[in-house]
Amino acid sequence: MLERIPVSSPASVAIFRKILTHGPIARIDVAKATGLSAAAVTKAVSPLILAGYVQDAKPASEAERSDLSRGRPTSPLVISADRTHVVGVKITKDEIFGVLTNLRAEILSRTSEVTTSSSIDDVENAIERVLTTLLRDSPTGSVSGLGVSVSGDVDVRSGRVRDSPLMSWRDVDLASRLEARLRLPVIVENDVRALTMAEQMFGLGVNSSSFAVVTIGAGVGCGIFVNDRVIEGAHGVSGEIGHLPLAPGNLVCSCGRRGCVETVASSHAILSRIRTDLDDQSITMARAVELAHDGVGPAVAAFAEAGEVIGAALAALVNLIGPELVIIAGEGVAEYDLLADHIRATFSEHAFGSALDCELMLLSHTFDDWARGAAVAVIGRIAEGI
Repeated sequence: MLERIPVSSPASVAIFRKILTHGPIARIDVAKATGLSAAAVTKAVSPLILAGYVQDAKPASEAERSDLSRGRPTSPLVISADRTHVVGVKITKDEIFGVLTNLRAEILSRTSEVTTSSSIDDVENAIERVLTTLLRDSPTGSVSGLGVSVSGDVDVRSGRVRDSPLMSWRDVDLASRLEARLRLPVIVENDVRALTMAEQMFGLGVNSSSFAVVTIGAGVGCGIFVNDRVIEGAHGVSGEIGHLPLAPGNLVCSCGRRGCVETVASSHAILSRIRTDLDDQSITMARAVELAHDGVGPAVAAFAEAGEVIGAALAALVNLIGPELVIIAGEGVAEYDLLADHIRATFSEHAFGSALDCELMLLSHTFDDWARGAAVAVIGRIAEGI
């Protein structure tokens, strides 16, 4: 069973999360942020300090040290980052990426393993090799839990992958299989939701009341943070803008449906169209980007259509949810300059009223960041309390 912080009240959990995401932070600032009294904060923090999850940071100034000598607890509170270590892995079709992090989601070590196929057995073998390598780098030789992120429909509470078109998986009890094999608590999460959790707790979304993360790459995904939580959806599905029917209806998606955004906007779709139109199956994505920059018509058209469809999907998202920020991320952002003007033009055309004020921000991510998101899914569960 995954260890949790030794508190159960919502107020205590909120205090811990505030220290985790904003520390070092003074008790008075925690009180202001949570609406509690300073005395209540001190009482709630005590078991966290005793359990080694939180500590008093050294005062930053002579004035603070003077206040401490007069009995004023002005030293800021900070997470004991090395109290707990976790491993996060990101599953892709042909490689497993893993990171070891502390409680602050700071990456201490990283590794990867190529898979021979996308079969569940081959993936499990690669995950075990990744874990073995990272355990050697752990300061304690152990970790509290393993987070696994994978694209598709994931039931996070049971750890079951209900449907992952990218991996060709259906109804895979991934958490149970890995726990039995590795003897370690396992949290399985949708990869984009995990990435969104990382941005909310430790990234650009820390001080945002609402935001979305849209990823462009092998697929087009979306994670949404509103009402102080990352949306899971009643049935485990939410933010699937890659499967909005905004593309031509004659195009069949990897999910089996027609007209999904991904049929024109994923990196695979863009590359396939350029290869077909230029009758050259040897073209790589790097070469496709070069061709588009050189003004080669079919390449320019493929990126243009992708940008237009993504822009329409972003407008639909913002019109429905109204986030203050949309972070565009993922392994496909290297060619974002070819998409940007088309995304913004179509977004501006379809965004309603003040939805136009939503900020669109580009953020490059590597597969290490995806794996870190899986680690944050574990950290978030630890922070839920007992």
